[in-house]
Amino acid sequence: MSALLHLCAWINDSSIGTRIRESDNLFSAIETVHVLGIVLMAGTIAIADLRLLGVVLRQAPTSEVVDPLVRITWLGFAVMLSSGALLFWAEAAKLYGNTAFRIKLLLLVLAAANAWIFHSRTYRRLSEWDTATATPAGARIAALCSLALWSAVIVCGRAIAYQ
Repeated sequence: MSALLHLCAWINDSSIGTRIRESDNLFSAIETVHVLGIVLMAGTIAIADLRLLGVVLRQAPTSEVVDPLVRITWLGFAVMLSSGALLFWAEAAKLYGNTAFRIKLLLLVLAAANAWIFHSRTYRRLSEWDTATATPAGARIAALCSLALWSAVIVCGRAIAYQ
């Protein structure tokens, strides 16, 4: 047995994992909170990405659209991450071999890398293009990648239950 599989089995069999998994309502309540966190995070990201693509809120400066959404996005991310960790805790052994779960984790890393690259490069020069109707190509590419990656994360998250 690999060390990672052994760790997953230990997490799965812990009292917390067992309590969540065997509860009549706890797993579904955590799953509901997880979905709400995803909606909060992905919804705010989608609004920002669509502004970067020039699809919505074209007349508003990018900073007036994106900056207020950042705190809400982080709140959604925190809810999503903490509830996702609890869901993993309850099914770690089962998720170890789940292809959709593994792809979801990879997509999460890629989405984080995309956000980091965008914020560390393109968004730092926001003052140069904040009020422009058309955003720079790098911002549009990052927005398209973001929309595609987060959509794929959500699809893979749903696919986990069917594998």
